[in-house]
Amino acid sequence: METLQEIPLQENIVNRVTGSNLISIDLETYYPQGERVVLDIKGQLFQGLLLREKDFRAYIKATDWSKYQSKYVAIICSEDAIVPTWAYMLLAISLQPFAKKLVFGTLDALEQSLWDDIFFSFPIEEYHSAKVVIKGCSKQPVPVYAFTELARLLTPISASIMYGEPCSTVPLYKRKAF
Repeated sequence: METLQEIPLQENIVNRVTGSNLISIDLETYYPQGERVVLDIKGQLFQGLLLREKDFRAYIKATDWSKYQSKYVAIICSEDAIVPTWAYMLLAISLQPFAKKLVFGTLDALEQSLWDDIFFSFPIEEYHSAKVVIKGCSKQPVPVYAFTELARLLTPISASIMYGEPCSTVPLYKRKAF
């Protein structure tokens, strides 16, 4: 029976993942930190049906908008009601000095807008002709939209795109040789 001292050590253990030319993108590192909130104006509707200008302007004036300081805000009216466009514009004007970002729409629309901002300045050219692995697991709630948008942006320029972890990937795309 061999003891631990008698087992020869393998001196040349090669990690093929670290030695490969794969470039990993972890979308979690781009995740915009900050609280997301919905500002639903259904409570400002007259009889749940329509928005009256005088009442709404009083609401705008009486509200402490600083409570939205540094937050991401989605503005909606969850009721099927008559809400004039100017009402949303007044909300935007009131929130603008405080909110980190605001959009008209749901939290999903807000999240998509945040990721659109990220991809607008994303260093996509760094991945020209690269073999890319888009990391799949994260602690932050990276939306499917971000993964699909990144794949769309990378497809025309990358040599290949994979999803998962470098040691266990799902191949998604490989540029055809001409």
